[in-house]
Amino acid sequence: MFELHHLTAQELWDWIRRGETTALEVTEHYLDRIARLDPELGAFVTVTADEARSRAAQLGTTAQPGTDVPTSRPLCGLPHGDKDLYDRTGVVTRSGSVALPAAPAAADHPLVAALAAAGTVSLGKTTTPEFGMSSSSETRLGTTVNPWDTSRAPGGSSSGAAVAVAAGLLPAAVGTDGGGSVRIPAAATGLVGLKPSRGRVPSVPGRSGLGGLSVAGPITRNVADAGMFLDALVRPTGLDEPRPYALVTPDVGDGPFTAAAVRGEGRFVVGLLDGSPWDDTVDVVFDPAAREAVATAVRVLGEVGHGVEDVSLPRVPYADAFRVAWESSAAGLPRVPGIDLTALTPLVGWLVERGRRLTATQVLDAMTALDAFSVALIRAFDRFDAVLTPTLALPPRPLGWYGDDPDEDFRRQCAYSPWTSMVNVAGLPAITLPVGVTGAGHPDGEGLPMGVQLIGRPGGERTLLALGAQLERRLRWQRRHPACW
Repeated sequence: MFELHHLTAQELWDWIRRGETTALEVTEHYLDRIARLDPELGAFVTVTADEARSRAAQLGTTAQPGTDVPTSRPLCGLPHGDKDLYDRTGVVTRSGSVALPAAPAAADHPLVAALAAAGTVSLGKTTTPEFGMSSSSETRLGTTVNPWDTSRAPGGSSSGAAVAVAAGLLPAAVGTDGGGSVRIPAAATGLVGLKPSRGRVPSVPGRSGLGGLSVAGPITRNVADAGMFLDALVRPTGLDEPRPYALVTPDVGDGPFTAAAVRGEGRFVVGLLDGSPWDDTVDVVFDPAAREAVATAVRVLGEVGHGVEDVSLPRVPYADAFRVAWESSAAGLPRVPGIDLTALTPLVGWLVERGRRLTATQVLDAMTALDAFSVALIRAFDRFDAVLTPTLALPPRPLGWYGDDPDEDFRRQCAYSPWTSMVNVAGLPAITLPVGVTGAGHPDGEGLPMGVQLIGRPGGERTLLALGAQLERRLRWQRRHPACW
């Protein structure tokens, strides 16, 4: 039986634009699914149903003179959820923490404002680990579970966004990614997750946060929708946006990102990466299912006609410097108005304590080391159009796997996703693609999603989308859904 959530985001946008459905009908459909399914899944920390209905009713079905969001906007009428790190006027931002006062936000974050300008209808706030500093989905506000197996975690920090898309509670979502926070949960829930180049998205320009690690990117069920949402993030109104604070990002290729994702054209040289930057400091266990996912991608890339060659990581120090960067990012939390530091989770409290002990010299030395790593990584990858890695070393983790010891928690995060954070450090684009699932007899169970990551050159999102489209046509992962679908 057909239902509206079976449509892709592109199809849904087209139906609204042509009057085959309305933004309000779409909103009601998704609100109903959230009410029925989310009590078990925990994808939303707040649902703003009345505000969503009011917004959807204002959008209507056709462009009206004087409306602030005509239906030509790139995401007009599409339901969305704000990651609970970013303020929306009048809605409480909890940041995955009980340590903050429950006060409504006074203004929109620029990312929230950009998505509103693109025409989305916010249904509420999607869950995130405390302050986005973990890939665990278990917080003191509640637990978010993986719809493929509710005894397992979806990864983070865009946990709720990925679960909502995988379970059909949203047609697509936008997460943010400072060390893998779009790609990790997308891979663990069988989705496409795109981390753009640093500075690509004007509302998250690459100057905020230490090292400019965090960027905003789409989480979708197929590659074409990822291109559509990236176009909307770059040009929310469909026109070129002022970019006074953005870094200058190289632009490889021509035309909209959606076009590259739909056409899926080109022949490329792909590097197959050996090793990870964490191998010398944590025990990286490369699960057979992760190897099989990479082997599947290599096989299909070869069948299509792409060249695949081995590439090794540069032998430049990384792990200790990244750890300093992550710890120092927590050092400012005590200055957040009204925060109760005694209510922080063990991991975040530990990061705050370690971050506040760091000296300025230690932080500057770490930034210098990460800059050197970035230069070496880009140089090593330069002869390839894209570089292939697993997205995650292991299948989706059981709830409780990270444990209560902060130091062990951090090590397990690095061992679970040892190929993601280096991409943020270098400012490169990357996409995770759900090429496979765990097979029969796997100790973690059968049918769990397994993804691969393609890392592009600076500004090379179109190449990644084209490669993703080619893989998607042959592997047809967009037809796989969890039982709650």
